[in-house]
Amino acid sequence: MADESKEFHTLVHQLINPELRESALLELSKKRESFPDLAPVLWHSYGTIAALLQEIVSIYPMLSPPTLSPHASNRVCNALALLQCVASHSETKAKLMNAQIPLYLYPFLNTVSRHRPFEYLRLTSLGVIGALVKVDDTEIVNFLLQTEIIPLCLRIMETGSELSKTVATFIVQKILLDDAGLTYICATAERFYAVSFVLSSMVTKLQETPSVRLLKHIVRCYLRLSEHQRAREALRQCLPDALKDQTFAAAINTEDSVQRWLALLIKNLNDPSTPGIATASTGAAAASAAVGGGSGGGAVGKSAAVNLPTIPSGSGGAFGYSSVPLASANWNS
Repeated sequence: MADESKEFHTLVHQLINPELRESALLELSKKRESFPDLAPVLWHSYGTIAALLQEIVSIYPMLSPPTLSPHASNRVCNALALLQCVASHSETKAKLMNAQIPLYLYPFLNTVSRHRPFEYLRLTSLGVIGALVKVDDTEIVNFLLQTEIIPLCLRIMETGSELSKTVATFIVQKILLDDAGLTYICATAERFYAVSFVLSSMVTKLQETPSVRLLKHIVRCYLRLSEHQRAREALRQCLPDALKDQTFAAAINTEDSVQRWLALLIKNLNDPSTPGIATASTGAAAASAAVGGGSGGGAVGKSAAVNLPTIPSGSGGAFGYSSVPLASANWNS
């Protein structure tokens, strides 16, 4: 045990040596599960976080035009895997947020190339954000709401690989499950319809290529939206028919939680007396626990300033979706 601990600290120390860093990144990322104290050691060791940031910014020039090689992608993803450890640990996640280090990952999430090095880069970056939100924390949600994480996730939910879509939807779900997130997304018709438009598009695609783990997060997002009065009224008009009929009955036959959420969603929309819910319900807490132990949490694990913002004028619609239908004029009345 003493020898393993010595090896572990030696590898961390090697991160600040440019000549030894690549091999140290590889070994630490492979063995990170074996060292429960890796996150605090990384954070408090001299120069290590700066070294990880150096790895991240060094590939910015390869993003546009897209020239990222598989080797460069693997190397930076090893650095991101260590940041995910920091984001997952209760002692260091707040420090990572307060240093605004997640913002360094947003250029990766903003890429659109479908080549494998870029897809792996986006997935591993999503894993860091997913690790931040996995445990309910309003402060972290408020931090994310003042950044571009929602539009970035919405784009990936539309165009990414199945696994990237799953993790991105998980992040949006966790934001929605927080009262601040639900209030923010439902504050304007534009924001609500931006999210609803993407969720509906995903449901349509899932009819062709079903994915239960992705459908699980989509249904949970819809259920949470249905707990907001204005959003519920809008969903009565725009919820996809595939979620109202038996389109996915066979796919979710063994998924008790999804069946319960879908039944509750339909009940909320069909019952005109259902009150608007402004706080997290018992169902939200149960869903959060289910997600933590389900496919969404697994996807994150394997992959690799708190004023709420306003929509910029002239931005062409909330979250960059200018063509989505607008709600009635009394949305905010």
